[in-house]
Amino acid sequence: MATDNGCIGFTGTNARPSIAPTFGVEPCMGTNPLTFGIPTDEEFPFVIDCATSINQRGKIEKYARLGMSTPKGMVIDIHGNERTDTEGILVDMVKGTCALCPMGGAGDELAGYKGYGWAAVVEMLSTAFQSGEFGPLLSGVDKETGKPRPMRLGHFFLAINVEAICDLDTFKHNAGNFLRFVRGSTKDPKGPGRIWTAGEPEWDARVHRTAAGGVMVPPALLKDMKDLREYLPGIKDKYPQFPFEVEHS
Repeated sequence: MATDNGCIGFTGTNARPSIAPTFGVEPCMGTNPLTFGIPTDEEFPFVIDCATSINQRGKIEKYARLGMSTPKGMVIDIHGNERTDTEGILVDMVKGTCALCPMGGAGDELAGYKGYGWAAVVEMLSTAFQSGEFGPLLSGVDKETGKPRPMRLGHFFLAINVEAICDLDTFKHNAGNFLRFVRGSTKDPKGPGRIWTAGEPEWDARVHRTAAGGVMVPPALLKDMKDLREYLPGIKDKYPQFPFEVEHS
């Protein structure tokens, strides 16, 4: 929205506590994504939307669907063990006895304190302005009664009007020149032979999938969708058949 209107966008949100601070083991902060959008003179803006954790629960759920172990350094438990047992991790995340590591991983050897610091920035900007809740208050469960409680998440949104500082077309051209320089820099001889900038892989995927007629969904996720339809009230009335069922009936 910001980039479409000649602005630089900057936003973030806190979430259910799942990240442990560096040298800690208790989930204290959410995955707390930090997002920037910058207009360019290319077909797509520079947009980066990244969790401040090294991984997210959704990726661990994907590992479970694929029968894969979770790479070491992504999750730490209450005893200080770096966990790789994907199914056990998912169980213990619900219990609150293991936590995701911040960007950089467990400890400080690979600078996990940087991800921890960024997660803390998002948490403060999502709570301090509005005296919002954080930590266990965002767990979704009342600790005293064990009953569900609303998660009063916080968000922040900032937009910088480029025209208030310089000519928009000049800014977009300068930004585009930098991105083209980066993509044209020397490639890793052992890599894929291409360098992407933020927003480019998503643009490529959108172009490809639009041309192909849609998005491919893994069989395990298709099954989950059908199971949820049977489990959740009202879903079956709204979706008696999913599009993929119609196509294959």
